[in-house]
Parts: sequence; C-alpha cells; structure tokens
Amino acid sequence: MTARAASVRLLAAGLVAILLAAALLATGALDRVEAESVDARFALRGDRPVDDIAVVAIDEATFTDLDATWPLQRTAHARVVDRLREAGVRLIVYDVQFTEPSLDERDDLALYDAIDRAGGAVLATGESDEQGRTAVLGGDEALAAIDAEAGAINMPTDRGVVRRWSRRAGKLTAVPAVVARRLGRPLSPGDFDADGEAFIDFRGGPRTFRTLSFSDVHDGRFDRAALRGRIVVVGASAPTLQDVHPTATSGDAMMAGPEVQANAIWTALRGNPLRAAPEWTALLLIVLLGAAAPLAALRLMLRWVTLVAFGLAVALLVGAWLAFARGTVVPVVAPLLALGLSAAGTVIAGYLLTARARKRAEASSARLEREVLARTLQVREAQLELAFRLAEVAERRDHATGKHIDRMSQLCEEIALGLGWSDADAEMLRHASVLHDVGKVAIPDRVLLKPGKLDAEEWALMKTHTTVGAEMLSGSTSPLLQLAEQVALTHHERWDGGGYPHGLVGESIPIEGRIAAVCDVYDALTNERPYKRAWSVDEALDVIREERGRQFDPTVVDVFLRIVSPAGDRPAALAA
Repeated sequence: MTARAASVRLLAAGLVAILLAAALLATGALDRVEAESVDARFALRGDRPVDDIAVVAIDEATFTDLDATWPLQRTAHARVVDRLREAGVRLIVYDVQFTEPSLDERDDLALYDAIDRAGGAVLATGESDEQGRTAVLGGDEALAAIDAEAGAINMPTDRGVVRRWSRRAGKLTAVPAVVARRLGRPLSPGDFDADGEAFIDFRGGPRTFRTLSFSDVHDGRFDRAALRGRIVVVGASAPTLQDVHPTATSGDAMMAGPEVQANAIWTALRGNPLRAAPEWTALLLIVLLGAAAPLAALRLMLRWVTLVAFGLAVALLVGAWLAFARGTVVPVVAPLLALGLSAAGTVIAGYLLTARARKRAEASSARLEREVLARTLQVREAQLELAFRLAEVAERRDHATGKHIDRMSQLCEEIALGLGWSDADAEMLRHASVLHDVGKVAIPDRVLLKPGKLDAEEWALMKTHTTVGAEMLSGSTSPLLQLAEQVALTHHERWDGGGYPHGLVGESIPIEGRIAAVCDVYDALTNERPYKRAWSVDEALDVIREERGRQFDPTVVDVFLRIVSPAGDRPAALAA
C-alpha cells in the first residue's frame, strides 16, 4: 500500500468521527450530557454569595411559630411587608401568588395598603390572559395605583431541571425582567437567545443567598441592617408546599422557588452575563478536533497520537472552563466525542496498516515475527475496546437497559458453544453482540425513553435502529465489526418471516441473528423496563417455548432451554 493510500485511510477515520459526532449533535442525543457538563462547571466554580439580594423564606418553622396553615392570611404578609419597609429594603419581590381574592376583603386591603406604604413591589403570578393582563390583587390597574407590578414566575426546564429563565410567559414579562427594568437596568431582546431564554448565572447551591425565616421577620426578630438596601424575595421554601426545584447547582438536593428567582434576578440585573457560544462553535471544534488525530498520525508515530489527543482534550476542557469563568458557555461533549472516536479510529487504522505492511514483508527474524504478533494483539484489544465503548454510548441513551448488553452477550456465547461453535468463534459472537442495539444512538429521546406504548410513527422510527446500526458498522475489514453488523441488522428477524427490517425467513436469517434474537427477548422479559415489570424466569421460558418455530429458530431454542433450566438457574458463566 502506498503512503498516499495510507494517508487517505487515516484521514477517513477522522472524517467518520466528525460525521458521527455532528450527527449526534444535530439529533440532540448529546443535549443532556452537554447540560450536565455545564452543571459541572458551576460545581467547579463553587458558591459565590452576593450582598444585594436576600430571601425571606416561608419555611416549616413559620407554620409552627405563627400557629398557622397554608395559605397564610394576607394580613401576615402585610405585616412582613411593613417590617421590610421599616428595614429600608430596596425592593420587595413577592414569590407568592395573590391571583384570587381571599375570603375576607379586609385581608386583601391590608396587604394592598402595606405594599402602597412600601412604595410598591413586584408580585409573581403564573396566570395571565392573552394580552398579558393579570388579576393579582384586583388587577393591573389596581397595582399601578400603588406602583406595584405583576411578573411571570414560570421557568423553562430541561428534563425537569431549571437551568435557564425566559423573558416572557406569553405576553407577560417575567419577574426578573420586571425587577431589572424597575431598577434602571432594562433588558433588550438581544440579551436573550432566539427562544427568548438565557442561562441563569447561579451564584451557588441552595442557601447561597442570605435567608431569613418569614416568622422571624413577621415578629421583628431579625437584624434590620442586614436587609437595608437589598432586594428581598419572599416565597415558600417548605418542601410540603412543593415550590422546590432541581437546578444546575442543587445537585441531589432541591432549591426553593424564591432562591431560584433570586438567582434569576441577580442574572437579569447584570444583563444575563452567561451566554452560549455561537452555534457554529460546536461544529468548528468538532472538525478541528476530529481532524487532529489523523493529521498527527501523518507526521508522528502512532503511540504519540493518543498523547496528542489527550493533550487536546485537556486543552479543550481548560479553555471551556476559562471561557465559562468569563461568561461564555463553550460546548465540549460533541467535540470530545469527535476527538475520542477519531483518535481510536486513527490508532486502529494505523495498526491495521502496519500489520498489513508487515504481513506483506517477508519476516527474516524472530524479532520481527514477535513484533507483528504484538501489533496484532494490540489491534484486537483496540477493536474490542471500541466495540464496548460504542455499545456504552447506545446504553447511555437508554438507562432502562442497565446491564442488558452484558447479560445478553454472555448468553449468546453460551448458545453458540451449545451449537458446536469453537471457543474463539463463540467469544467473537459475545463481543460482537454487545453492539446489537448501537443504532439506538440515532433514535430521539422522545421515542427511545417513552414509558408508554409507541404509536405507529414512533414504532416505525424505533425499528430503524437495526438498519442504522448496520450502516454504522458496515464497510469494516474487521471480522468483529462484520459480525456485529450482521447481529445489529438481523436480531429482530423472525423464523416465520414476520420480523424486520427485511422479513427474512428461516435459515435465510444468519445464525448469529437467530441466536441474538432469543437472548435479546429473554433478557428483556426477565428484567424491568419503563413500560413493563420484570417477568419471572418461568414466565419468560413459557414465551420462548411458545414462539419456537414461529419467532425463533427451533434448534436455537432447544439449546437455549438446555442452558437455562426450568428452575431459572443459569450456568456459572452467566451468574454474574
């Protein structure tokens, strides 16, 4: 093989990595991991307490101290507003909804008058009409008469986690934007992304802001100087009131609603300082890092390629952290994936090229023979590592599978041995079968993670994971990946021809696909999934027996039943 041909193959490895990473980025498959990487940057930055915003929390102690239940009487809120006014706070933000009138009009008037005495306030609501008007404390005109305003409390979530805030909810301006405008720091549409959202620049985890109990303020048991000149957000923090949320910085804990609002207000007052890098940044980084390993391999020995890739990965992470510290969120997951796949592909391609060259040369010494053998073993190890890493990518998409690929692949090996395969061939089937569902990386989360039954369109999309997986593995010279391609393509074919994607019948289905079909169904039946309970072994075996000669190859079923006893005990090799 000429040097030019070798260079083309190395560059092809980088191109494949670039295209795969770009495809995963475009489908949104990496969105959750990317969001978690931003959370990790917040954790690395640590807490950064502020001195211009405080929280008055309606906590569990409030109900004990005031001998009250929820909702609190509005006269209690009025008293807190008066206490805050007396303390000289800069602005009161009320994260409690007063949309409906109370049973006693005097309660409403007490709160209304207290806000008037305080010189106004910003009141939160989750309800507005099509024109953005609200019914808070009698409506917008009544609020305007006391220099008060209502703002939207709604926060967008990313798979249930609060990471961003929205400028508007319908036509109602959000509370943080109202506060920023009232304090002379109005925001423009250019301060938000195309969806009207912006990152919340969280100051830290729960309780980062100075927090006082509602009952302490109500009864005057607090240091007034500690609140003078501050913006004070009043709201519920007691978990029983269900105004607690997972956020980018709360980890396994929850952050109270008023503290989420406090973080968003701090962010708004500073013009949304945390911005996402331009959309083209991710693609540019994917191309640069995906091309780095093969370009390095053209000039360096292969053993240095991994070090180059590691150095680039460290550089990207450090650069992303420095950019984050300066207010820019740089994407890292897709570029790192492109770099890792490119480096792995380059190393594999390089070793394959080296092995081929050495096979063509007539070995003249034992030293050369040992080196060729060592390189061959390294290639095999690299191939196996790549197979398991690709399988792990697919498994991460569908958390419900758990150890499914481990159990299923080991059972495939046992059945192959029972059919008379050699140890080497059965072991290769075990390694290849871990990639049977690799095509699921291309299935959208809304389909793959749906807990209920799929509709016709979703089911058609789900079935494409067989052909997508085969396409991802096709064209390889590796026997392992060639075998994995057949397993990925045919493990949902049926003995009676009713399977997919090609409706193959009987022995026209490759034997590896027939083996994988039985193992895949058995493991799926006996383990819990989002949409089903785990069946007992006996129940699962009944299904396998019933489908003998229909869904499954009768010979494969007979061997399977000898391996998995009616009592449900697996051989020692499968016990793990």
